[in-house]
Amino acid sequence: MKQAQDLHALTGAFALDALTGPEHLAFTAHLERCEPCAREVAGFSAAAARLAGAVSLPAPAPMKHAVMHRIDGVRQLPPPTRAERPVRLLSAFTRRIGPLAVAASIAAAASLGGVAIWQHQQLQQARTQAHRAQEQVRDVSAVLAAPDTRTVHGRTSTGATTSVATSARLGKSVFAATGLASAPAGKTYQLWFDDHGTMRPAGLIDHDGTVLMQGDPGRARAVGLTLEPDGGSPQPTTSPLVLLSLPA
Repeated sequence: MKQAQDLHALTGAFALDALTGPEHLAFTAHLERCEPCAREVAGFSAAAARLAGAVSLPAPAPMKHAVMHRIDGVRQLPPPTRAERPVRLLSAFTRRIGPLAVAASIAAAASLGGVAIWQHQQLQQARTQAHRAQEQVRDVSAVLAAPDTRTVHGRTSTGATTSVATSARLGKSVFAATGLASAPAGKTYQLWFDDHGTMRPAGLIDHDGTVLMQGDPGRARAVGLTLEPDGGSPQPTTSPLVLLSLPA
């Protein structure tokens, strides 16, 4: 059985589900009677949940290398289990280990501060992306649920199933595709409103799924899908993979 001091240091591992067998049982029992550890586990769990949204965004190579190089030398401290007299950390370090160690500590803190800033930036990006996704889900749902929505269906020249749902009252259209292969490297699929022969850009997609088309369908007579250079084109550069006629 681990000593109590060792158990205090397992809060991070427990929050990340990294404990197994007897170690997990021992810490679970310890957690029921240790309020500081319970608070720390709750904090670690909340932080892990917030950072999960940024998992798909890789760390910059130099930052990741620096962190992984130093991580084995960082010892996790147990949570405080009793009130302690506050001390002046900088003066205490100066008396005990001298100016050189202070400089090293400041450098390490600056490095970790850079990691924290980067993580905060990634978290903010993830929140912005999630907010935009929620807005699109609301808009798509509104179009599909509108009482005047009319839907047309068709197939691309590559065999993908497509449909367009349009609400004239909302002035919006939703495009959906099933079985549409991912666009080749350097290419993207582009949507178009066909205004009686004039093709108007209506958004980009990379593969199958459902998207809210950009712009008001207005008096467009059809919706087209083409394969274009990455970033899209002001006018189609290839023949439509599908051209769906909209209801009059």
